[in-house]
Amino acid sequence: MSGPHLDADHELRIAKAQRLLRDAAGGMHSRAFVNVGDVIPVDHEAGYLRGHGTQPVKEELLATVCGVVERVNKLVSVRPLRARYNAETGDVVVGRVTEVGGNRWKVDVNSRKDAELLLAAVNLPGGIQRRRTAIDELNMRDLYVENDLISAEVQSLHQDGSLHLHTRSLKYGKLRNGQLVRVAPYLIKRLKQHFHQLKDLGVDLILGCNGFIWISAASPGNKDNLPGSVATSASAVVGESPLQFEVRERICRLANSVRVLGALGLLISPDSIMQTYEASLLWEVPVKDMLSADFYVKLAEKEAEQRMKR
Repeated sequence: MSGPHLDADHELRIAKAQRLLRDAAGGMHSRAFVNVGDVIPVDHEAGYLRGHGTQPVKEELLATVCGVVERVNKLVSVRPLRARYNAETGDVVVGRVTEVGGNRWKVDVNSRKDAELLLAAVNLPGGIQRRRTAIDELNMRDLYVENDLISAEVQSLHQDGSLHLHTRSLKYGKLRNGQLVRVAPYLIKRLKQHFHQLKDLGVDLILGCNGFIWISAASPGNKDNLPGSVATSASAVVGESPLQFEVRERICRLANSVRVLGALGLLISPDSIMQTYEASLLWEVPVKDMLSADFYVKLAEKEAEQRMKR
């Protein structure tokens, strides 16, 4: 577990919680997750196709990476847990601009290669619909510059591993007044909606499928509960004035909740984030102490107890 240093007592408690979590997973856990060298059960009579992360040894199929066994018809493969982001068309991602040149921006989305955002794939100021010209290329830095954080959608994938993004919808764009948290991509639970508005907290949340999570102050202008309006508030300019202390504290508490879930290897969704957030308030844990060993262990024990009751 990547996190704070654990003393002997915390080590024993976290090990017990992990055993309970494995027991709660039952037999499905052993079939779904494999370590390097584990035998993957296959039907030799019907035949099978060996995929990535597997190796045949003495008429048995062994895993060469730690991960999840995936089966598509006869194809058997292992998807590694600790790996770079593998994009899919339509994924919502959060990325950082690394280069501006030509008629495109290059964006770091935690993939094997930087993604490309073409000038033709963005909305021009004012929502004007027209062909891009040389003047637009000269003014590209008026939209995004290096180190800007943006939200976008994966438009297309290519065989060489590169991917193209687009921000044609108003819900995508530059991100301001918030905090970025990075976790392993496999921990992000895929949902129908990756833009969320926590109205009670006055905070907006973007769960990027690439493991980049953006937590920001809600825009006061976002009053319409319409599809996309949540994301518009997350990417809009809230103002140049500093955020109120209460809002900044909520953002930091939510960000630490995500960090704790990521360190414990638990799935990250709006529900799990809010449960961790509320647990920290219930236990009266200050924001800075949420990254301490004691909070990690207490949360792991709480999760194990809940799963054993199901």
